Amino acid sequence: MGEKIDGMHDDGGSQGTAASRLLSATTIWSDASAPLPTPAAVSPPAPVVPAPAPVEVVTATAPVEQMRAGPWPPRRLSLALQGGGTFAAFTWGVLERLLEEPIEIDTISGASAGAINALLLASGLAEGGREAARSRLSRFWLRLMHEASFRSLMLVGGFSPAGSSVAFGPTLRSGQFDPFDLDPLRQALSRDIDFAGLRGARSPKLLIAATRIRDGQQQIFRNDALTADVALASTCPPLVHCAVEIEGEAYWDGGFGGNPPLLRLAQETSTADVLLVQVTPARDSYVPITLAAIDRRLDQIAANAALNAELAAIAWSQAHAAPSLRLTRIAAEDSVDGLAQRSSTDLGRGFIRLLHRNGRHAAERWLGQGATATQDAAPARAEPALV
Repeated sequence: MGEKIDGMHDDGGSQGTAASRLLSATTIWSDASAPLPTPAAVSPPAPVVPAPAPVEVVTATAPVEQMRAGPWPPRRLSLALQGGGTFAAFTWGVLERLLEEPIEIDTISGASAGAINALLLASGLAEGGREAARSRLSRFWLRLMHEASFRSLMLVGGFSPAGSSVAFGPTLRSGQFDPFDLDPLRQALSRDIDFAGLRGARSPKLLIAATRIRDGQQQIFRNDALTADVALASTCPPLVHCAVEIEGEAYWDGGFGGNPPLLRLAQETSTADVLLVQVTPARDSYVPITLAAIDRRLDQIAANAALNAELAAIAWSQAHAAPSLRLTRIAAEDSVDGLAQRSSTDLGRGFIRLLHRNGRHAAERWLGQGATATQDAAPARAEPALV
């Protein structure tokens, strides 16, 4: 069953990894105040212990000397996949390029469209390895691109809270109107994702986020609890369709509580390397003045707020332990000019192709940061054609 992140620490994921010791040593998930220090007897000064090395968060274009603590590219990797409507086509390109390398995927976290990418990737890996995963991702995104329908946007959580309320009006905000039956969406997800296969030993560990409406807590669903309803809950835009109910609890989009879940991933991964794929723009040099532009920028800020908090928590908590975690990041806005001015509901074929292509190129740069001059001179792999 799913797991909430609240003030109680979960020992289930702390298997002695440095990252789990880092997180369990902190109180970042608790509202309780730290206990006051008690007087201690005078004792000889403790030996000086070197300060732990900080967790490094670098972009895909950072010099490799700043990020190399082991072999590069890593042979084992965990992934944190952010949601952001159709912007997640960028992640499709990143994953497609990574699947061309002999990299073992350990754990994947995701929310909203990031959850869909995570489920497609894991389902393919469980079914037939890297080639099957590439095929599932390609089939799903090509279908979305060619359908360019309301259903397509629903499948990737492509409606923003503010934008959808403007588009559909107060009747939708009242919660009394559900413009699309969820059954066809369940069927579409079940067609592309083998949920039963996710429970097998060949599937990477999955951490899929949804937001529990009752108390606003993030709920983490793991492999044995994953269903089409969980995928719908993680991508559920509250102003477009009604909440998704799972075992008596109602859920909305997982991006509200963690986009993507990063702290829990850092705690539970058994790898030293975590790659964050961030698709929602964090930066915008323009001050919006129109209602649509203001809505878009508010959504971008909200989508990154939880992620920024989790990144800050990881950076802060390193002072309380000695993590061996290498956290790197590929950000779509570093590769796609003017992304902050684009809509995450844009299903235009040219835009999806642009995102996919730039995702591949960004992953190529990320992989090549440790390349020698000889490797740099080698011909690049042919990019698959999008039909």
